[in-house]
Amino acid sequence: MFGLEALDLARIQFAFTISFHILFPAITIGLASYLAVLEGLWLKTRNHTYRDLYHFWSKIFAVNFGMGVVSGLVMAYQFGTNWSRFSDFAGAVTGPLLTYEVLTAFFLEAGFLGVMLFGWNKVGRGLHFFSTVMVAIGTLISTFWILASNSWMQTPQGFEIVNGQVIPTDWLAIIFNPSFPYRLMHMATAAFVATAFFVGSSAAWHLLRGRDNPAIRTMLSMAMWMALIVAPIQAVIGDFHGLNTLKHQPAKIAAIEGHWENHGDEATPLILFGWPDMKEERTKFAVEIPYLGSLILTHSLDKQVPALKEFPPEDRPNSTIVFWSFRIMVGLGFLMIFTGLWSLWLRKRDSLYTSRPFLHLALWMGPSGLIAILAGWFTTEIGRQPWVVYGLMRTADASSNHSFMQMSITLIMFVVVYFALFGAGLGYMMRLVRKGPKISEGSETPDGGPGKKRTPARPLSAADDPAEGEHEDNTRLTKEI
Repeated sequence: MFGLEALDLARIQFAFTISFHILFPAITIGLASYLAVLEGLWLKTRNHTYRDLYHFWSKIFAVNFGMGVVSGLVMAYQFGTNWSRFSDFAGAVTGPLLTYEVLTAFFLEAGFLGVMLFGWNKVGRGLHFFSTVMVAIGTLISTFWILASNSWMQTPQGFEIVNGQVIPTDWLAIIFNPSFPYRLMHMATAAFVATAFFVGSSAAWHLLRGRDNPAIRTMLSMAMWMALIVAPIQAVIGDFHGLNTLKHQPAKIAAIEGHWENHGDEATPLILFGWPDMKEERTKFAVEIPYLGSLILTHSLDKQVPALKEFPPEDRPNSTIVFWSFRIMVGLGFLMIFTGLWSLWLRKRDSLYTSRPFLHLALWMGPSGLIAILAGWFTTEIGRQPWVVYGLMRTADASSNHSFMQMSITLIMFVVVYFALFGAGLGYMMRLVRKGPKISEGSETPDGGPGKKRTPARPLSAADDPAEGEHEDNTRLTKEI
């Protein structure tokens, strides 16, 4: 079917499941830190706006966290079902790294998540805030170990191969492999930026519908400050990450640039747009800027970038895909920087919350961070091909011995179940976003802090308390009788 083989379906299945999964941890990482900041600000200022926002976003965090855990379990099982040869080859490295994540991040999150979500009126303020901070740290620790494992597959070191299996010889070298620091910073920062635009888009949605209150304004203000500061930092990190990739995976850079061959001593141009053709070995309809490729990728005007024709055809990544996935990521990054700068200009003119053109842009930029993350992961993972462990094991040698029919059935089942299950979860989360935060009627409302009597925060509730409605109905019925 469509010229696909069982290996292709296995890759599509893994790409499909990881594309769903990565969205949830990204928002979880950002929201966990956002909640820690909100609670810290509330404890410092006693401004009830921060408390209201904490309860609002903790509900969305809880739903998102649950979907992230479920989708992550599927990812782990696929290593054994669809990629058993890879597990046999590199399991001595990837297995312990994933175990370290469970022993550190999962245990830390599990130990404090219940207190964070359900302990608002049951424990003291200090303990509750400590629990929120620990959950936020746990999400970052999880990122640390996942990126250590994936980065090792990109730039493996600290091992030897014995009887066809990878044997660890230096765990520090394995964990802190050459690409790890850049990829960790790039992913963590991407999560913060994606969450900022998710929060900002939510605020813009309410403002465009006339719901203007301190909580909504605070959401938009905090989100735009984050975009203004962090989006440019992400661009700088991306530049360093690109230099590291050029050093260790030059074929990936050549594919990203759609750069097929060098001509004499000429500097490498930057191809803005075009269509890399893998069969004809050229980029059609190329729009080039002379020298700019060398300037960006080597920080000089005379050094050349390696070209795809310098690598055997069987070792070349699919330039058609990564050329455009990379440009989608970069293009969205520039839009994020522009949005942050526009928000600063409007803030100075005291029209940040009333400029409808800006609010519409902020609304439509809501999914931009998540789309950029997906585009970046496609660039990274497809650009590593044809290797599953770069330079050591090809993807074709890593898959399990499944038939085309088996992979077709399981892929269809994954698509149906994922769209039904996570579609419902995403719909529920959007329902929470549409409701918006419940606003306290002034600063004279009950204190409501941890350890204080107030209506409990119910992180998984999107509707009004049924008990309250039942009480009103019973009172009305009693009066009628």
